[in-house]
Amino acid sequence: MASTDSAANARGYQQLLDFARQHVPGRRCWALEGTGSYGSGLAAFLDAADESVVEVCRPKRPAVRGGRKTDMLDAVRAAREALATEHLIHPRRRGEREALRVLLATRQSAVLASTAAINLLKALIISAPDELRVELRGMKSKDQVAHCAKLRDRPTQNIEHRMTVRALRSAGQRIEALRSEAKELELELLALVRTVAPELLALQGIGLSAAQILISWSHSGRFRSEAAFAAFAGVAPIPASSGLTNRHRINRSGDRQLNRALHTITLIRIRLDPVTRAYVARRISEGKTARDAQRCLKRAICRQLFKLLERGAQPTRQINADDLLTRLIEA
Repeated sequence: MASTDSAANARGYQQLLDFARQHVPGRRCWALEGTGSYGSGLAAFLDAADESVVEVCRPKRPAVRGGRKTDMLDAVRAAREALATEHLIHPRRRGEREALRVLLATRQSAVLASTAAINLLKALIISAPDELRVELRGMKSKDQVAHCAKLRDRPTQNIEHRMTVRALRSAGQRIEALRSEAKELELELLALVRTVAPELLALQGIGLSAAQILISWSHSGRFRSEAAFAAFAGVAPIPASSGLTNRHRINRSGDRQLNRALHTITLIRIRLDPVTRAYVARRISEGKTARDAQRCLKRAICRQLFKLLERGAQPTRQINADDLLTRLIEA
């Protein structure tokens, strides 16, 4: 068994590839850990060189304390895990998918920072001097932000009043800037989704959630079946039957961001789509609880999205978001 190491740059990646070609001529398979973070550079380089790359989870550490730990041993564990795994994981693509990911991550960061700034503004208003609280009393949250962002210095007031005005103005301007940034990123995300998969936006209840769906799905052929995609999304129910009891329990594993996107789509369709409401009512009439019926709907939506993404857009056929649910109701 041969081993080597190299720097994490283009020259080092080429050295690794030359080393592999020397010792493993012909067909090869690379088992990489962390292809979405520290291993992303090597994964992209190997993909561009038409090498076969699979992703492995972090190798299990020895159960006993004091187990050996080196980069070489981790590499051996990763190779053994890839050889023993029945279903190998293909790394997610870069390019447009990675562009969606960085935009969505930045927008989520802006939204969280905006929420934190709003909480700060509310706390400042509660403890502000009476004169300032009277100005802001009765206003809606949006109007309070706009008013605070335009506050001017008041030299005639005491230092507490002046500094509170300064803090309120800073918080208000921060909120407006973050909201504007989030809106710009949202427009860029939607424009990119229209370029990559416009058929997703044609479905009812799917807006910005389409970006997360494309990020998690990545590319055609990554999942061996729609059942595997449902398990990855955490919407495949887990059997929990015992004796005469026949039931399933909720799946709390998988990609939680994708699960959240499917949950959002489900809630929108239940609220706006009469076909979806009829489906949920039918499930409840069969003895399921409202939450179980909602989980069944989420599973059906996941199946619909997977089939749509795998086959791509079909210009000869009009895509209708209610097709799958209508067939379920008529079944």
